Amino acid sequence: MNGRLRFGLFEFDAAAGLLSREGVPVRLQPQPARVLAILLAHAGEVVTRDDLRLQVWTDGTFVDFERGLNFCIAQIRSALGDAADSPRFIETLPRRGYRFIAPVRGEPRSEPALPPSESGRQAGALEPPRSANRRRFTIAALVGLALVTGALVGGAWRAAPGDRRLRVAVVPFDNETGMEDFDRIAQGVADATVARLSTPERVAALSVIGNAAALFQPRAFRDLQRIGGELHADYIVLAQMKRDATGVRLIVHLIRVSDQSHLWARTYDRPLRPPPETGGFTLEAQAEIAESIASEVARTLAAKPSHRA
Repeated sequence: MNGRLRFGLFEFDAAAGLLSREGVPVRLQPQPARVLAILLAHAGEVVTRDDLRLQVWTDGTFVDFERGLNFCIAQIRSALGDAADSPRFIETLPRRGYRFIAPVRGEPRSEPALPPSESGRQAGALEPPRSANRRRFTIAALVGLALVTGALVGGAWRAAPGDRRLRVAVVPFDNETGMEDFDRIAQGVADATVARLSTPERVAALSVIGNAAALFQPRAFRDLQRIGGELHADYIVLAQMKRDATGVRLIVHLIRVSDQSHLWARTYDRPLRPPPETGGFTLEAQAEIAESIASEVARTLAAKPSHRA
């Protein structure tokens, strides 16, 4: 068993406790990573809070357990772009526990069955995880290595000496519709926007960054000034995709890094019509919206003098 599990756009290495989205590392601390590993190993099943306490808090320290578990679930949801009120991945069962509800592909490494909780809701005894302390150390070290690697990758995006072009970073657009089908659409519009900003007539004035590791932080952990500092970016383009019963809306923003002020924003609406997984955001519509975004961003920044040495 290779221990690599895939769901949606994500892959989780259960052996290392590392989460990635389309090959890009996603920050997840060791304890939340262990909670996610257990939920994935028992996808479709209810995992009680007692079960998680017995497997993750194995040292018998229960001080602030409730707060610790709530933090783990919140961090996992943030990393996955999930929401408690409209879950795509983790469902909360009040006063019981949690259930991973998305389809999971691949096989976990030999993950033991759930231990019996104190309430007796699960049957069968289980041997506790082996070498828990060593495992936690290994996971922490690997997560730290991933973060250092991300920082190094971010640091590589330095402006070339004498390059006076304005630097624009495009953050992957956030899917806030609650529907997994829109993940690829949001990413598709963002990728097309990078491509349109990088056309020959625009790249002469703009240096565009669209695939640096620093851009792929979950929204809750996203610090625009830090991203700008790591990538030496002057401006950031980001967007959120939302929906209701009748349509889908993409809200796009152009933000100046130095003071985080909005220089430009626009909404793009499309009706929610069959096929439901596109909601009117066909490939043609994605290309049209991306060109509109790129045109507006380039026009707005044309009046901004470059301050690069």
